[in-house]
Amino acid sequence: MTVVSPANTARTEASRAGRISVSIADGVATVEICNLAQRNALTRAMCLEFQELMPRLDADADVAVVVLRGAGGTFCAGAAISELASVLVDQQPDGSSIDHLSRADAAVSSLSKPTVALVDGACMGGGWQIAAACDFIIANERAVIGLTPAKIGIIYPRPGMERLVRLVGHANAKYILLTGQTFSATEARALGLVADVVPSGSFEEKSAALVSSLRSRSQFSMHSMKRLIDATDTDHSDIDHEWANAWGAMPDSPDMEIGISAFLNREQPRFTWRPVG
Repeated sequence: MTVVSPANTARTEASRAGRISVSIADGVATVEICNLAQRNALTRAMCLEFQELMPRLDADADVAVVVLRGAGGTFCAGAAISELASVLVDQQPDGSSIDHLSRADAAVSSLSKPTVALVDGACMGGGWQIAAACDFIIANERAVIGLTPAKIGIIYPRPGMERLVRLVGHANAKYILLTGQTFSATEARALGLVADVVPSGSFEEKSAALVSSLRSRSQFSMHSMKRLIDATDTDHSDIDHEWANAWGAMPDSPDMEIGISAFLNREQPRFTWRPVG
């Protein structure tokens, strides 16, 4: 189920394996994780699908916002246990190994467009890593979240662990990972694992309203601020240059004049800036 009402122009695509699908309507791409037999657990093939799909959505001029969710009332149970080794440490002929989950994470986190994870039901392990690769997570109040590598004798992937530390701090990150505890949505919000919690009865309605509000915002503002915020989380030696470019581009963007004029005239702005390329 998508979080927007399908339009006549909606396009629906399915992945080759039928496990990751995307529907595009009214500027919103809704990406759905579907592996119902394993509570939407991520297989190696599904991680590869993420890596192929996300650059296409970033380049698609019809997409302004990307929403990630799970099928059937569950977000994602993490990496599929039956394929855990091939998902996390896929051995290559040259002796190296590939962490396909973290490559999928990188594909999501590298999107220049605003991304929202809508988490319902279970969101475990690698499922949270993929959700947290989005700009923020909105959780249904019935959602449960747990990062449980210590229960199965593995190490949480580096990108997920580093993001966890940034979001919740060192002490809470140790508490979450070392105990392997499962948290309610409310507890997860208090820890910093999700941005907001929405009552189950209004989850679809409020999620749709949130996505619609993002759709109405200035793409110039969102793209620029997302890039600058992300730059503060990395060893970005050229961040001053990034800021100078973004700040210098602001007066030339049509959105600034449109926004000011709409505010003065008490109208809803209709922003026109679109990313190039």
